[in-house]
Amino acid sequence: MLDEFSFIGILLVVAASFSAIALIAAWLIRPKRPNSIKAETYECGMETVGTSWVQFRVQYYIYALVFVVFDVEAIFLFPLAVAFDQLMLYMVLEMVLFIIILAGALFYIWRKGVLEWV
Repeated sequence: MLDEFSFIGILLVVAASFSAIALIAAWLIRPKRPNSIKAETYECGMETVGTSWVQFRVQYYIYALVFVVFDVEAIFLFPLAVAFDQLMLYMVLEMVLFIIILAGALFYIWRKGVLEWV
């Protein structure tokens, strides 16, 4: 049985060593001439006017996280929706339970007022 998995182990070792060698080689041959011009903020080839620090509201990140959660939910539910007529009862119940848990989480953050745009 170990002979079957030895190829996977060899592949993991080769992949890890290949990426480590590439990173170490890039670190060794990179130019190392730091100066103040390189440390300045650069955007679209134009010099920045004023401070370059922009603080975003937390609500943007909350909306992004909620979007990612429901996007992942859609990815998990798509295979079940495609094979819905071939599923057994417990699979359908697990899918319904998954949707209920996520709907409960959405209801919770909605009631807490996290989704309000102020």
